[in-house]
Amino acid sequence: MTATPGLDEIFTRALATVSRQWKRRLDMRFRDLRLSQARWGVLLELSRHAEVTQIELARALGIEGATLVRLLDGLEAAGLVERQPCPEDRRAKKLHLTAKAMPLLDRMKRIAAASRAEILADIPPEDLRTATQVLERIAARLEMMGNDENG
Repeated sequence: MTATPGLDEIFTRALATVSRQWKRRLDMRFRDLRLSQARWGVLLELSRHAEVTQIELARALGIEGATLVRLLDGLEAAGLVERQPCPEDRRAKKLHLTAKAMPLLDRMKRIAAASRAEILADIPPEDLRTATQVLERIAARLEMMGNDENG
């Protein structure tokens, strides 16, 4: 006999499903831009920071440094990202989007905004606020738990 899943299990399954579906939707919408999910993820995350090191970006994306280096190599070769020495730490590199990346990023942001509007069209703002607060609390707890395991 199979046990009925509890609310916590139903919620976390739904959370994982929505996350996968959202990424797949953006991936389909970004297909014409000729960007893999990994590459568009790097570009979008970089656009959220005035200045970031490779280590900070890898942490924000939840990927290994070596994986990020390969992605950055390709984005740099395409002229979308540049690495610059970090004045505070000669071993570190600061990352910046290039002028060539800006029109592409604008298109990506317009596509993502249109997709969000379509997906969230009939959800009341108060529900979105509540859901966002819950997700932020979960993210903070996961971040804290991750830091505890690494410390």
